[in-house]
Amino acid sequence: MPTIGIIGAGEVGSQIARAALAHGYSIVIANSRGPETLQHLVAELGPSARAARAADAAAAGDFAVVAVPLKTVNNLPVDALAGKIVLDTNNYMIWRDGHFARIDSGETTVLELRQEHLPASRVVQAFTHIQAPRITTSSPTWAEHSALLRRDADRRAPSAAAAVRRGRGGIPALTLRARPRSGAIPQKGPSHVRQ
Repeated sequence: MPTIGIIGAGEVGSQIARAALAHGYSIVIANSRGPETLQHLVAELGPSARAARAADAAAAGDFAVVAVPLKTVNNLPVDALAGKIVLDTNNYMIWRDGHFARIDSGETTVLELRQEHLPASRVVQAFTHIQAPRITTSSPTWAEHSALLRRDADRRAPSAAAAVRRGRGGIPALTLRARPRSGAIPQKGPSHVRQ
């Protein structure tokens, strides 16, 4: 089974790790404070999980999940993520992230800005419309509401997103959706429409 490099060990990153491990994947998980701070989480996750620095988690993964907020200054391991599919779980939330003028003005989207931060990676958005606890508990139709991928996403990206949830009653069907050219995700329900 492939290995998933997960950058971000908060609520979303740790739930994605649990879901991936439940379906036989290995994970390497990182946070901003260093692998030594993840000992309790890794002990809970079991022998197919290990902690590492962000660059090492990115390098170890066949694909990667970025489960950290967007930053003005890019602190992601660009070189280690080069050539990889990167599933970005970020929702732009002004109360947490501050204002990004280019997003607020409609000049660019969150996904496009993350892609600029990772120019040699294939960035797609996933897990953005599901509460973290539901990543491991929701029904197979979860993917229709939460795997929000760019219309021109790499053909391997839906498989990467589905890999984390495969197994609950079969393979979930992914619905590709176009993201409207707006910055912040509305707080009341999805803003995406089925193509």
